Amino acid sequence: MKVAEEPEEPVVTAADTAVETIQREMTAFARRARASAGRMHPELSLVSYTLLGHLEEQGGCRATDLATHYALDKSTVSRQVAALERSGLIERRLDPEDHRVQVLHLTETGTEILAQVTASRRVAFRERLAGWPEEDLARFASYLLRYNAAATDEPDGDSPARA
Repeated sequence: MKVAEEPEEPVVTAADTAVETIQREMTAFARRARASAGRMHPELSLVSYTLLGHLEEQGGCRATDLATHYALDKSTVSRQVAALERSGLIERRLDPEDHRVQVLHLTETGTEILAQVTASRRVAFRERLAGWPEEDLARFASYLLRYNAAATDEPDGDSPARA
């Protein structure tokens, strides 16, 4: 009669522990970011803030471009865009080169609110990072750039499951 062997415990490396810590802390960061967005401006969720920022950076774009850029379902973007339009933060304009296409642009109000929230977020980040040495800030920034660049290098883009 053969005695059943006990399964070996998986070896947990320092890298495994670090990846778990990174995942946990990034989740906490995302939770705080979502919660603080409402405090910065009651009508502006983190998703709305992100979409407005992209529209400003691009000088306007189509809703389908937003969906593609953020790897979101078109219906999700459509709901967000409708809410931003109702709030008077964005407007649709005909593309001067192709009148069949509508391009989303920030309104004057949208530009003002985005600037206010961006300034508030910048103050909050500066306060949180105030005690960090300049070298640590530069290193942290480079790590975030490297992490996000790796996500955009993937063939399917920056999918939500990959975070």
